[in-house]
Amino acid sequence: MEHTSIVEQKYNKWIVVLSIAIPLVVALLFSVKLKDLGFNVQPLSFLPPIYAAINGVTAILLIAAVWSIKNGKRKQHETLMKIAIGCSVAFLAMYVAYHMTNIDTKFGDADHNSILDDAEKLAVGPVRYLYYFILITHITLSIAVIPMVLVSYVRALAERFDRHMKISKITFPIWLYVAVTGVVVYLMIAPYYAS
Repeated sequence: MEHTSIVEQKYNKWIVVLSIAIPLVVALLFSVKLKDLGFNVQPLSFLPPIYAAINGVTAILLIAAVWSIKNGKRKQHETLMKIAIGCSVAFLAMYVAYHMTNIDTKFGDADHNSILDDAEKLAVGPVRYLYYFILITHITLSIAVIPMVLVSYVRALAERFDRHMKISKITFPIWLYVAVTGVVVYLMIAPYYAS
């Protein structure tokens, strides 16, 4: 019991640091455009379908991992969760890289001029509000789930499975929502990407 407390204490500082640093670094990098800094880089416009697919794979992995643990396949569960974490990290890296090399896409901007005029707003209608609701909840929960995933992982690492299960029951649906809505957001905005 004492060993597991030491393991958790060892990682708790990292959980706090990463839970704060990741969203801050992403927000900072998201606002940086490499061309504005004088870098001659090609837009990485091929990334959105790839990172959307990674979100889809993450959702499948999460469901498979829950199925595995409910069927007593602990090692398989552990492997699937490590891959899901890896997928989330890969998604984040690609998402930031895309936004650092491309102009922002506005939902409904059919003429791809980065200005959403009244006619374009009218054309998409109330679906625009649905899109922004999904996007905002996706972003907000993706920030909130970072410490939850890390705490859950550390509790499993520390073999505190009772505490791991307790937080995982909350973490799973939030992480699954973030993964699924990542795909939905992509599908909704994809028609407005400049080619």
